[in-house]
Amino acid sequence: MALKPEPTAPFHSVQYALRVLEAVSRHGGGVTEARIARETGLPVGHLASLLLTLRREGYVEQVSDGAYVTGASLLLLGSGAARRQALEDRLQNTLAQLRDSVGAAVYLSRYVDGEVSVTQVADGPLTPAVNEWVDFRSSAHASAIGKCLLAQLDHDGRRDHISRHRAARLTSRTITDEKVLFSKLDAHPATVPVLDLQEYAVGTVCAAVPLTAGASAGCLALSLPIQDAHRLREAADTLNRRAAPLMLSLAL
Repeated sequence: MALKPEPTAPFHSVQYALRVLEAVSRHGGGVTEARIARETGLPVGHLASLLLTLRREGYVEQVSDGAYVTGASLLLLGSGAARRQALEDRLQNTLAQLRDSVGAAVYLSRYVDGEVSVTQVADGPLTPAVNEWVDFRSSAHASAIGKCLLAQLDHDGRRDHISRHRAARLTSRTITDEKVLFSKLDAHPATVPVLDLQEYAVGTVCAAVPLTAGASAGCLALSLPIQDAHRLREAADTLNRRAAPLMLSLAL
């Protein structure tokens, strides 16, 4: 499986954030915003917004003299098994906050070894997860999660997936024609969330945005019951805006 060579989402800020974190890490005693700007080449206005996000996520801290130092969240990641557990806990906490913010169940998914894998879910009594009546691994052509992941693959990767998982009709809205499906995926703007309007399950609408970290395709998604469909686009826009911190966590 290969990812498409072009960027799949406007998350250049993640690359910038990594540069900022590298700059802060080089200065154990703290570094000023002006020094960070010189070392990273980032415009002051953009840098200020980025530092605010990094502070909010706990990746950097600002000390009494205004300088920036490495934050607790970055230190807690550590290495090995401890790092993996810390990252998983942090991601789950972030997903829970996002669930409460958008008022919908939220999912973190990856494309691993040629299969769709939902790795983490944040749901609750008022935000129930979608009923997985057909295995997500077999329904990538219909679900927002699956379509978002397939959109990040190259043509051969998509064909390989569909050859192993036939595009069955799950509802009257499901696209089963491979050419039509691939054409829609290619035409979909990378900056716009992928929607599932009752294509996977009658009574449920979903949205997903890509989380591409290195050579791994991933996505962040949400689901809503059909009676809340009027909230889908606003919730999807919020999901899109909040995806960058999650992508940063995956990239560290």
